Amino acid sequence: MAPMNDHPGEQAAQEPIKLLAIRETDLSLDEVFRAVGDDASGGTALFVGTVRNHDGGADVDALGYSCHPSAEAEMRRIAEKVVAEYPVRALAAVHRIGDLRVGDLAVVVAVSCPHRGEAFEACRKLIDDLKHEVPIWKHQTFSDGTEEWVGAC
Repeated sequence: MAPMNDHPGEQAAQEPIKLLAIRETDLSLDEVFRAVGDDASGGTALFVGTVRNHDGGADVDALGYSCHPSAEAEMRRIAEKVVAEYPVRALAAVHRIGDLRVGDLAVVVAVSCPHRGEAFEACRKLIDDLKHEVPIWKHQTFSDGTEEWVGAC
């Protein structure tokens, strides 16, 4: 755990990882935000990834996510690493799999820390590492009939 002040409210939370999940159902901003609520936190950072209507200059018609059975375990490993590097009071991450539409929530992550700067940094580390290391794959179908697989989110 990163260094903290002597104030009891800034001591490490007993179990800061509050919610980790991969789901085939719609994601909820409220659920993730509630999961990271913490009275000792002065900053909460939340990132929401949504399905956009284009990629690489092409119009996206359909998108689906799939994952390896180890994906949730990899999410936990990354969450534990973030908790070890930052003064995280509470952390949550959920990722969607299955068929999604433009505008749907694909991933929601949030981190609460004693201060805003730490929360921003920890949240960015969390989403960046999830994107690069968790075995979740995106299959896109474009309006011209072509398609592509994109590895790790």
